[in-house]
Amino acid sequence: MNGPLRRVAVALFVVFMILVLNVTYWQVIAADRLRDDPRNSRVLLTRTGRERGLIISADGEILARSIGDPIDSQRYLRQYPYEGLYAHTVGFSSLLFGGTGIERAFAEELTSGRDLTVAGVINALLGGDVRAQSVQLTLNHQLQTIASEALAGQTGAVVAINPATGEILAMVSTPDFDPNRLIGSGAPQAWSDLQEDPTRPLLSRATGQSYPPGSTFKSIVATAALETGEAGPDTLFPNTRSIDLPNSTATIENFNASLCGAGDQVTLEESFLRSCNTTFALLGMDLGAEAVVDAAQSFGFNRPVPLEIPLLTSAIPPADTFANSLAALAQTSLGERDVQATAFQMALVASAIANDGLLMEPHLLARIFDADSTLESEVEPSVYAQPLGAGTAVVLQQMMERVVTQGTGTRAQIPGVRVAGKTGTSESATGPPHAWFIGFAPVERPMMAIAVVVASGGDIGESATGGSVAAPIARTVIEAWLNIALDPAP
Repeated sequence: MNGPLRRVAVALFVVFMILVLNVTYWQVIAADRLRDDPRNSRVLLTRTGRERGLIISADGEILARSIGDPIDSQRYLRQYPYEGLYAHTVGFSSLLFGGTGIERAFAEELTSGRDLTVAGVINALLGGDVRAQSVQLTLNHQLQTIASEALAGQTGAVVAINPATGEILAMVSTPDFDPNRLIGSGAPQAWSDLQEDPTRPLLSRATGQSYPPGSTFKSIVATAALETGEAGPDTLFPNTRSIDLPNSTATIENFNASLCGAGDQVTLEESFLRSCNTTFALLGMDLGAEAVVDAAQSFGFNRPVPLEIPLLTSAIPPADTFANSLAALAQTSLGERDVQATAFQMALVASAIANDGLLMEPHLLARIFDADSTLESEVEPSVYAQPLGAGTAVVLQQMMERVVTQGTGTRAQIPGVRVAGKTGTSESATGPPHAWFIGFAPVERPMMAIAVVVASGGDIGESATGGSVAAPIARTVIEAWLNIALDPAP
């Protein structure tokens, strides 16, 4: 072959290879991106023409379903019968804005395979079941409704878990939004309104927002003290109204600058039930940063906790951050300064203590059914971690029960039921303090662990405390669940 022909052949070969590589890129490498691009009209038509399965509650209520489009019989519309009640857990599946929550996490199972894609046609020809599956959650609709009513529209969250199984029984966040508004012709304006709303209704206060946990964090510091042997329930501390922090001009004082009890000394248990800041500031400094941080991390701080929907990681600074600042460690030991926790995380803390030290893997999914309502799969309980020993858990259970019977959590009392808990009131950089309560019941056989947070004091504002605002909400939810669980018939 002469030179000119060889050059032409090489040029043709190069052009051919460029064409092959280009087709390969768009058909294989970029295929998923093109398919999922919201501007892809073919995908939009495919999605609207595919029926999605049901999402149902543990007690059989339909939380999401597909209905025929009254305008176009070839299309389906997603419908959410309970509007905002499950907006942050079930989420939404929107043609324009994608999916969130369970709708996104189980999109593959919930979506029908009946379409005109190559995979869909081949699956149908081979006799595969192209009908959508349905998902059942662990959430109890009765309890979810009661928890929402108890929160009464105040900004905050309620998270309730079965400590023995990790099943999430209720998870409420307010303010919420109606996902039905994101379906149909008014969706763009509704989305714009939600994005601009200063109350941030799209944000889940249960899983996507963290707050200083305040004195609920003392349950973690107490865990560290008991696990390391640094202190026990009867260990004595100075009974003072305030303490000066070392190498600092800052001081720490008790609520209302009160003493923790009579006498010059006070026990750890008495300090816990009265939520004495001075004792836990001293205890945190005695323990050291490594023990406090390790205890927090054992419960799930600073590491991703498995959950079907996005969960913000709760955070505490690394131990070496406190190397030259005992004052910062003292403040952190009170659940203030740089420690941040979600309501979900603090529900896990209560759950582990209630379950004799075992933290079960939390989950929203209970079962998946095929289109004929035949069970396809079911979630089995599994242990996620053991942040404390059984003996330590028993001691903390007793201390937390005294908080409710004699201490700051008396408004969580339920006649005839042994309730354990810990209150918390944490500082807010932008307004009144946040009100917290974590707890569980019945103490002898816990059926629920709970965390309640009401941001910026709720309706009470500056005078809010965990005992006055959050504890009554927890009492209402716990009492309701005991009635439902012991007498589930409607």
